[in-house]
Amino acid sequence: MAALPLDVPLEYVRLGLRFDRLEPGFVDAYTGDPRLRAEVGDEPAPTPAGLRDRARALLGELDAAGLSADRADYLRGQLTGLECTARKMSGEPVGFVDEVRAYFQVDVELGDEAVYAAAHAELAALLPGEGPLAERYAAHRRREECPPARLESAVHALSSALRDRVRGQYGLPEVETVRYEVVTDKPWSGFNYYEGDYRSRVAINADLPHRLSQLPHLVAHESYPGHHTEHCRKERGLVERAARVEHTVFLVNTPECLMAEGLADLGVQASVGEGWGPWAEEILGDLGLRFDGHLAERLAAAAAPLGRVRQDAAVLLHDRGADADDVAAYIQRWSLVSEERARQQIRFLTDPLWRAYISTYVEGFDLLSRWLAARPSDQPVADRFVRLLDEPLTPRAVAAELRAG
Repeated sequence: MAALPLDVPLEYVRLGLRFDRLEPGFVDAYTGDPRLRAEVGDEPAPTPAGLRDRARALLGELDAAGLSADRADYLRGQLTGLECTARKMSGEPVGFVDEVRAYFQVDVELGDEAVYAAAHAELAALLPGEGPLAERYAAHRRREECPPARLESAVHALSSALRDRVRGQYGLPEVETVRYEVVTDKPWSGFNYYEGDYRSRVAINADLPHRLSQLPHLVAHESYPGHHTEHCRKERGLVERAARVEHTVFLVNTPECLMAEGLADLGVQASVGEGWGPWAEEILGDLGLRFDGHLAERLAAAAAPLGRVRQDAAVLLHDRGADADDVAAYIQRWSLVSEERARQQIRFLTDPLWRAYISTYVEGFDLLSRWLAARPSDQPVADRFVRLLDEPLTPRAVAAELRAG
């Protein structure tokens, strides 16, 4: 009697849970059977070499697993990322560019300083006053800062408004909910902890100043229509209805992260679109929090090319051997931020677990922005964006769609 094909999706979930035993936090979310996690927890301690060999074995089993093409493609990308992580854990030297490619299916290179200079010129024309651009931009940011005591109420107001829009545009399970909490001493501005059963806990880092014009993006990114919405819709569609067990676990440094961060960074565009500045100005104005929504929207568009500077910093640090002080100065120069904020970015870029992760934002936003823009002229943004929320798309598949036109 022929042996039954290996249940690769289930074994992939086991493998991901084993990674979390070596690197706590590697499993960003798990919504599957708690007995499976307990079984993995009772196993002998895994080794990097064992995890590497298991990832390679599962990759070798994919073609015989009898899976649909999109399912096999998704798992191939995820397992390739895990195999690279295991090699790094075992001490094998992996170049930064190769690491990003293995994790996220994209190639990275330094941005064009001429593009950054053009963005500076556009910002200079928009910002009032005289003096160095960095000082004028910093002064504008300070004017927009949300008082710490008002941060929670501002977040809740924006979350409620975005939730209403997302329910109408994309649909959400009736019982879904997001709980917000303010935290400190973190290398990020916000983080979504998806707990399963359509529930999320979103942490907002109070150590960083939060500008009123950025809060809509933060809430959209973490909740509506970003991470929380994606988790809810995939749990309902891919897990509960399609029985795709591989989507019960969300793993760091895999292609699904680039897709998730890219779609989350497009959250405001996909839920509000043009005019988001005045929209947010009105909502926050009802709380007595004032900012110029029209100017904020124009400044955000002008500054958008500077988002790539963060990835440049990672390439300089990890691929070009640059000194951290020089990289901090580079970030300050082109991103127009303070030394303190530049150092905060370097803290994230030098964290062993997160050093490559910046590419999920930079390349994810770029790839998915181009994919959204390439939709048929008569197709609404929501009709295209909902595919990101519901389908197990990969960066490679999206890039192939773009090439095919």
